[in-house]
Amino acid sequence: MQIERSDKEIIIRVSAETDLTGLERILEFIRFREIASKSKASSKEVAKLAKESKESWWEKNKSKFLK
Repeated sequence: MQIERSDKEIIIRVSAETDLTGLERILEFIRFREIASKSKASSKEVAKLAKESKESWWEKNKSKFLK
């Protein structure tokens, strides 16, 4: 793995053999952190949104887990 930093971006190079699923999850987290750092939302607002998101996800996906 190689990491380079320029004035405007950070470039991360990984082997083509890297697990894409795991890499995508890491990149989603990094993107979340990038967006959250610019947010003016309060901790209470973020917690409420997270709760609503989890509830919505569960309603859409619970049939996959409950039989």
